[in-house]
Amino acid sequence: MKSLPYFCRGEVVRGFGRGSKELGIPTANFPDSVVEFLPADIGTGIYYGWACVGTGEICKMVMSIGWNPFYKNTKKSMETHVIHTFKEDFYGETLSVVLVGYIRPERSFPSLEALIAAINDDIEQAKTPSAGLALERTWRMRKNDPPTATISRTKVVAQSPNRPPASAPGPSIT
Repeated sequence: MKSLPYFCRGEVVRGFGRGSKELGIPTANFPDSVVEFLPADIGTGIYYGWACVGTGEICKMVMSIGWNPFYKNTKKSMETHVIHTFKEDFYGETLSVVLVGYIRPERSFPSLEALIAAINDDIEQAKTPSAGLALERTWRMRKNDPPTATISRTKVVAQSPNRPPASAPGPSIT
């Protein structure tokens, strides 16, 4: 995975509605336009790294990239669990993440309880100091970078590091 660390940003959209309700583990979902631009060497699986909602606090996170085999999804998704307690939903906000490392491949589970236990293990692994604490400085510098570019299917558009332009649906590139 030579593309790691990988930075992306996008608007939080509604997902399948299972994170908070069924699993008790809320997730923030990226739109298809972000999922479609993942580098080829970032395969499906569970990743850890850092996340920021809007211009808020930088927090550790875990992200599932793939089809969620337990639920037999037919649509690839990027579901981020930010390791932080939020007072309310943040649909429509900008989520910025940096994938730092890989935890495990995605797989199916024999029960919902087994899936929840695996996700909680992933969260605990992402909390450990070995999960990229040294890269927090890199993230902080990246968050304060001058404007970057956003790629769309037709053009490259300059953007502020904290807000995506309305005219360019694609993810940030570095």
